[in-house]
Amino acid sequence: MKHTTQLIAVGAIVALALTACASTPGENETEETPQTSRVSLTYDGGILVLDGTTLEVEADIPLEGFNRLNPAGDGRHALVTTTAGFQVLDLGTWTDSEGSHVAAPKLTDLVFEAEAAGHVVRHDGKTILFADGTGDTTIFETAALLEGGLPETEVVVSEEAHHGVAIELADGTLLTTLGNSDTRTGVRALDASRSEVDRNEQCPSVHGEGAAANEVAVFGCSDGVLIYDSGEFVKVQSPDVYGRTGNQYVSETSTIAVGDYNSDPDSEGYLLTELVFIDTVAKTSSVVDLPEGVSYTWRGVGRGPSNEVLVLSSDGSLYQLDETTGDVTNSWAVIDPWESPVEWQDAHPALTINGSIAYVTEPATNEIHAIDLTTGDVTVSATLDAAPNEIAVVTG
Repeated sequence: MKHTTQLIAVGAIVALALTACASTPGENETEETPQTSRVSLTYDGGILVLDGTTLEVEADIPLEGFNRLNPAGDGRHALVTTTAGFQVLDLGTWTDSEGSHVAAPKLTDLVFEAEAAGHVVRHDGKTILFADGTGDTTIFETAALLEGGLPETEVVVSEEAHHGVAIELADGTLLTTLGNSDTRTGVRALDASRSEVDRNEQCPSVHGEGAAANEVAVFGCSDGVLIYDSGEFVKVQSPDVYGRTGNQYVSETSTIAVGDYNSDPDSEGYLLTELVFIDTVAKTSSVVDLPEGVSYTWRGVGRGPSNEVLVLSSDGSLYQLDETTGDVTNSWAVIDPWESPVEWQDAHPALTINGSIAYVTEPATNEIHAIDLTTGDVTVSATLDAAPNEIAVVTG
């Protein structure tokens, strides 16, 4: 598939000096508690919390080790994967305190205990946590986290410990991966009473998940993808003998799932030059070759507000692709070119999307940028005191 790239140079970056002001309600006024989006970033030694509009630092929280970040799904909290489990980070996007605007971010003492905390999945009002050290899944009502304290949880025991993932569908079906410390083979389906109703073990190296439109779940394999639709598993073979998909980039309003893709088992580094587009209705897939010089890592793909595919390339540009054809429809220069990380945990540019705003990190310069996806303009940038690594955004 050939692509034509339109490169739009971004001019000087303009930082918007926006501040939100809170007013104290009068005696006869109805109190409002404004909300704001916030961005959380890990760095070597802690977590930074930024205002989502101005990118001003709201909190700097010391925390040792390599820590991962995931939105909890309730618009206010993120989950930090620490050695103890999934620790709750309150980003303070709003507060009910009289006369207050927003709360101060803080790392709470609340921890969902897990041995080797791994993937966090949010779907249909549930948050699902997977512990790689046991293979067990912890499920809770997402909104219950707003009530204070740890919410009630359901724990589903795995057959064996492995690096995996799980998702609960709207009808209560739980899809959870199968594997052990040596190999991963597929996915099993449990009904709402947690009785196994089906399994498919034709998904070697199963990794990653995504729920597309109509509750169709997609899992990555080293030779294609595994789809669960209306109570049945369907294997979609990759067009290459080795065609590994690890991460799914989906929209719950689109029937097209997008996965990262690697057709070279001997490849080195973490930069990829292909994507796979999965039609979850037709149960087919097609590989999209990116333009010459365009490559990305698992941190650099997302879906835009109209389900378009966005790719943060190592050439420093953000590319927009049509979700049906894979054609490049636009591109914007955002950051300086960069190289593949040596290890996947190493800080390197990352992309995350909140509505029509894309946030892009630039660890080489300790910067973060906000891009308006309707224009491609970098609307605000911030220079930090440390190189950003993991990123998670809550909507407020």
